[in-house]
Amino acid sequence: MNKLYIGNLSEDASPVELERLFREWKIPFSGQFLVKTGYAFVDCPDENWAMKAIDTLSGKVELHGKLLEVEHSVPKRQRSRKLQIRNIPPHLQWEVLDSLLAQYGTVENCEQVNTETETAVVNVTYGAKDQARQAIEKLNGYQLENYDLKVTYIPDEMTTAQSPQQQPPQGGRRGFGQRGPPRQGSPGAGARPKEQSDVPLRVLVPTQFVGAIIGKEGATIRNITKQTQSKIDIHRKENAGAAEKPITIHSTPEGCSSACKTLMEIMQKEAQDTKFTEEIPLKILAHNNFVGRLIGKEGKNLKKIEQDTDTKITISPLQDLTLYNPERTITVKGSIEACAKAEEEVMNKIRESYESDMAAMNLQSHLIPGINLNALGLFPLSSPGMPPSPMSAAPPCGGASYPSFGQPESETVHLFIPALAVGALIGKQGQHIKQLSRFAGASIKIAPAEGPEAKQRVVIISGPPEAQFKAQGRIFGKLKEENFFGPKEEVKLEAHIKVLSHAAGRVIGKGGKTVNELQNLTSAEVVVPRDQTPDENDEVIVKITGHFYASQLAQRKIQEILAQVKRQQQQKTVQSGQPQPRRK
Repeated sequence: MNKLYIGNLSEDASPVELERLFREWKIPFSGQFLVKTGYAFVDCPDENWAMKAIDTLSGKVELHGKLLEVEHSVPKRQRSRKLQIRNIPPHLQWEVLDSLLAQYGTVENCEQVNTETETAVVNVTYGAKDQARQAIEKLNGYQLENYDLKVTYIPDEMTTAQSPQQQPPQGGRRGFGQRGPPRQGSPGAGARPKEQSDVPLRVLVPTQFVGAIIGKEGATIRNITKQTQSKIDIHRKENAGAAEKPITIHSTPEGCSSACKTLMEIMQKEAQDTKFTEEIPLKILAHNNFVGRLIGKEGKNLKKIEQDTDTKITISPLQDLTLYNPERTITVKGSIEACAKAEEEVMNKIRESYESDMAAMNLQSHLIPGINLNALGLFPLSSPGMPPSPMSAAPPCGGASYPSFGQPESETVHLFIPALAVGALIGKQGQHIKQLSRFAGASIKIAPAEGPEAKQRVVIISGPPEAQFKAQGRIFGKLKEENFFGPKEEVKLEAHIKVLSHAAGRVIGKGGKTVNELQNLTSAEVVVPRDQTPDENDEVIVKITGHFYASQLAQRKIQEILAQVKRQQQQKTVQSGQPQPRRK
């Protein structure tokens, strides 16, 4: 793959000028420059020099006032499912790149190529040629974190000849180190049969030990990465001046545990060498959604882990959570061996919770229209501490997402909770409800009690679908955590949605058909009380009662019906050319 295509040439460009330019940049070439109108071809001695020419000249060097475009020359008959992507930002996370590549088809393999450039280079294999063609059309020149991607085909004849010995070393470089198990079909697949966990291990380490973990010129961290077959990100630039820094480990569960134990051993040795006398506990970061199940009913799960591993485990309070930090800190104290065993058991519980939630969401997601699951922040699709993906990947299982333009409409839901639970929901000096509001991105207010003997209070939640999902989900969870429902009792709450009176019939359906289907589909009780008098906004109430997922499904289905009614009215208005009179 040493033949180059040189594009964006001025009509005045000549072979002599191109020869002079290549010599000026000390790039050897063989044979003559074949110059056509607006482009040219030339051969380099080998693939390395061709890559050097692309990295040095393409988009960086001008000739007659025009920036040259230099890339591999690939005849149409040799264009394959395989692409090379260059000029990738050096600190970009794999999750971001994966999300971008997956938009154009099934990625069978993605492997890094070692180059002398500051930016990263990967070879990508798509499942079909048309997918590769679409990717090259969309991604060539695509700007990612202020870097313009350069995408070219890899000819079939070259890729089939490549041997396993030519694969890039596992150490990697910069932000694109060894990335866990190769995808199916990758040459290294036999060496690592176990799949990388979707849940990375995240730990906090004292800032003073970060240097020892990295080692001289990165030697220590590279050695850990190689020995444990993991990808390790040390987020040094986060929280400048903080006493602790987060580290994210991507690997199999075994690889994560091995890397974690090695980090503890390095910190202990550094503490001895520097006469650091304080205890260095293991601190694991976990998303709050999974911590309740780690603790278990009345703390049974956590107590069992402590007993089995001879450790002492504490968990940071809910009050420490913020919109930008949904993680709790799990502090484990004990010997290195004991902490390593505890880490295995803790992360096993966390991964089980994650897989259970993902299975539930995958089962339900196609039934919940209007919710972008990626926007919920429920699952660690990209771990906190890593830059979020600049693009929104499609939600799993075809879950509907909002278009990139415009904002989803705000909705208002009245959620009824036990009157005795108001204090727990508000929290000390209103801290819990404020944090919940920030976390969910919703307005959350508690309506005044209807009387001194009222057994229920109304929580008024206003916000788009994702905010409703997060806020209501947290309220359901809070009531369970605070024991307002028994250990074997499912949390079921009543929610009210207001709908325009003329749309209520559509929710009910002919002979109650729609509302009955809603109840069968969602397992929630849905009631539109008869003989309601519309309020001043010509609205009536729809009552929904059920557990969290049932209630959410019913709410989303009803909102979908209301959106259809609204669209139909708008179409009628456009067709008639007359503004729709507002009902009083």
